[in-house]
Amino acid sequence: MANAVKKVNGIAIADIKNINGITDTNLKKLNALEFTGTIPDAHVFIADNSSDTSDLSDITFSSGIDSTYDVYEFEFVNVHARSNSVYFTFQVNATGDSGYATSPVTSTMFAAFHDEPSEGTFAAVYYDGTHDNANSTGDGADQTRLTVFVSSTADASISGKMTLYAPSSGTYVKHFMSRISNDKTDPAASDTHVAGYINDTTAIDDIRFRMSSGNLDGLIRMYGIKKS
Repeated sequence: MANAVKKVNGIAIADIKNINGITDTNLKKLNALEFTGTIPDAHVFIADNSSDTSDLSDITFSSGIDSTYDVYEFEFVNVHARSNSVYFTFQVNATGDSGYATSPVTSTMFAAFHDEPSEGTFAAVYYDGTHDNANSTGDGADQTRLTVFVSSTADASISGKMTLYAPSSGTYVKHFMSRISNDKTDPAASDTHVAGYINDTTAIDDIRFRMSSGNLDGLIRMYGIKKS
């Protein structure tokens, strides 16, 4: 019976070795075919604060944000608050500005949480408008919040990512999105989502992350995403 099979979907058995340039030798290893090439990563590492990660008033990137990339990503790794019940925040400067108080931000936040000791008694997905910004140019505690209340216990930290789109545009506002996992003060696990835009058509070239009060420890990495 096997010898009677001369064609598969109209393709002669003798021609199978030429399908898409795959040799008959390689067809023997189909489903276990090894890939020996490399998959290019669009992420390009630009900078981090790995040389100084402890007891910082803020973590700032004042260079490397320009027209080289249309998308920038900031990776937060075990950022720890030195003060209890504070927010992790960010603010920016447009080109030529300083003081982190001139580029207004409009943002919105929602979060999910699960209380550590309650085994499900206190768990919810919720929206709280008090965390939103309405074209705010505030500095300090009024910067854009990326988390709900953060715990300062020794084992507590936040980790996550923020994406900033087209910060060098001279035409459009600058959109951003973030998602962060953190230990709430309660204690509880919190999954916080923030999105919004920097309402400034001037290029953004400076960004600062800090707690709404007190210092912080931890690592932030900045990447550019290659243009397609």
